Amino acid sequence: MTWEAAPTGKRGRQPSYSDAAIQTSLTMKVLFGMALRQTTGFVESLLRLIGLDWAVPDFSTLSRRQKTLKVHIPYRGSDGPLHLLVDSTGIKVEGEGEWNARKHGGTKRRVWRKIHIGIDEKSLEIRAAEFTTSEIGDAPFVGQTVPRTVCWPSSLPELLDQIPPEQEIGSVTADGAFDTRKCHDAIAARGAAAIIPPRKNAKPWKPDTAGAVARNEILRTSKRVGRTIWRRWSGHHRRSRVETKMHCVKLLGQRLSARDFDRQVAEFQVRVAVLNGFTALGTPITEVEA
Repeated sequence: MTWEAAPTGKRGRQPSYSDAAIQTSLTMKVLFGMALRQTTGFVESLLRLIGLDWAVPDFSTLSRRQKTLKVHIPYRGSDGPLHLLVDSTGIKVEGEGEWNARKHGGTKRRVWRKIHIGIDEKSLEIRAAEFTTSEIGDAPFVGQTVPRTVCWPSSLPELLDQIPPEQEIGSVTADGAFDTRKCHDAIAARGAAAIIPPRKNAKPWKPDTAGAVARNEILRTSKRVGRTIWRRWSGHHRRSRVETKMHCVKLLGQRLSARDFDRQVAEFQVRVAVLNGFTALGTPITEVEA
């Protein structure tokens, strides 16, 4: 890892610390729930313990660089087609907790965000992640790719866009909130099978697209054999793994400490990078010996 930043070749003051140094410091902040000033002192102590006389970014540098940080999210991948498990949830930014709000009413200013993740069923690593405002549902209309400072609708289609085109997707498993035309069309466009239960009041769609035809087949099958048997037959129960992964995201903190939207995006992405690292360390490697 390179701690000092390489010259940018542009005019003006050059950055002192690389993105890896900033991400390492923010990783310590996320892991131990510290403030920026505490993070600076903690990283400085760690470097001193391992005998490195490196300069440490101060709290204002961490705050400024966090806004534009390109977080590196590692993943190992797996052999064969990718089976993606998708889920969404909300995370608190400002305001009291749910219990205090129900008990005492809470304040009027309660802000939260939506996080959307897609994990690899085999490796359990997060392969796609999106961060949006609370107005965005699980499966809204498809928006174009925009900078992260713009809070446009984004969920399942944008999660699929994060998977490289050369990566084959075998199936996409999600809950009934994703039972929309745009989601089924996006899944069919990647040549994947949609494992999404139809809503209870679902009606057949006009079979004008491949996604609509596949969804109508799911609807007919679930009505013929029953929703319980269809879930067991299709393997929809595997979606519980992404719910467990979402719980792990919350274990790193029930709320976000950043107040600016761009910094909140970076904080969430750092959590994703931390969880993928933990997943890789906790997965055993099995080798067959003669």
